[in-house]
Amino acid sequence: MARRAAPANAPPAFFTAPPRRQLVDPNESAFSRFIREQITAPEKLPGNVSIVTGMSVFAAGIFIARTWGDMLVPA
Repeated sequence: MARRAAPANAPPAFFTAPPRRQLVDPNESAFSRFIREQITAPEKLPGNVSIVTGMSVFAAGIFIARTWGDMLVPA
């Protein structure tokens, strides 16, 4: 069986999802635009999770040292 080539400038043969429409609100504040573009954006999620994890470990270390720190020092 012969294989036919796709015509020039043809889209891929597999299904591709349509591009997501960017909703632009002219009344959007700079703070809400920052939250939308930097905090809740799916492509920024792995970095945001590692920042939150690092801050949580740091805060837990301070809490543990202040709560049970007297047990670390010999009497």
